[in-house]
Amino acid sequence: MLDYALLDALAAVVRHGSFDRAASALNVTPSAVSQRVKLLEERMGSVLVKRGQPCVATASGALLCRHTERVRLLEAELTGHVPALSAALGDAWPTLRVAVNDDSVGTWFIDAVAAFCVEREMLLDLVIDDQDHTAQRIRDGSVQGAVTTQAEPVQGCRSTRLGRMRYLAVCSSDFMARYFAEGVSRESLRRAPCIEFNPKDQLQKRFVRRITRAEVDPPLHWIPHVAGFLRSCLNGLGWGMCPERMVAEHLARGELVEMAAGRHLDVDLYWQSWRLSIGWLDDFGTMLKRRASQFLD
Repeated sequence: MLDYALLDALAAVVRHGSFDRAASALNVTPSAVSQRVKLLEERMGSVLVKRGQPCVATASGALLCRHTERVRLLEAELTGHVPALSAALGDAWPTLRVAVNDDSVGTWFIDAVAAFCVEREMLLDLVIDDQDHTAQRIRDGSVQGAVTTQAEPVQGCRSTRLGRMRYLAVCSSDFMARYFAEGVSRESLRRAPCIEFNPKDQLQKRFVRRITRAEVDPPLHWIPHVAGFLRSCLNGLGWGMCPERMVAEHLARGELVEMAAGRHLDVDLYWQSWRLSIGWLDDFGTMLKRRASQFLD
């Protein structure tokens, strides 16, 4: 029999990225969490967590984390069908932990899922990561689903296409006049300050390569906040790739201009979740695909 007190400690360390935060979530001491993970590793005969900042699961640890999260979801579903179990299993709402990119959260994802979560009394725990990296979160067992650019299913998961987000290269009109009066070229892109979300953000580099077929090294602002990123473009700090849905009104009012009309970037998004059939998780995926079609191309 698996010891779920030990598995819960492992899952908490991977979910929160540290032993201290896992201890706080479980309402025990960091030493207790460390002892439980160490005991589980001894019983399994392998290292389950790579200690670091953050802590991440090994391949064996990820398998155990996925198992633990599935048991939680199955218990939550069972409680819904057998109310008498609430006292034994706890009366808390089920929680769905999803990895999703910040642009989706800022434009369409919350609008798409809110009504479902309210109706089903389900809690969201969102893990924000770049859309090219969210699949790793489901791979390591720290989430139950992910909005990702990866079409190929992660092992043990199913993949469903949600739609396409369109990104436009935008800047303020003053910025356009200052740096791109003679057009968007390799030289002007090399001189013009660029805004990037974080080191994982490759959209600006993809746009530059599409325009110039070369690598350039412009001055960079790092703005890891979706609203701050947009404000930076509006205030002339630099240029950046923004979701069309986010900037449409600003373009219509002339607060932003598109740097190269027709040279947009399209990003296909997919929903990946466990292949294991769990009623409300399956329902969430079905709902998300239907609702996403109203927001994505």
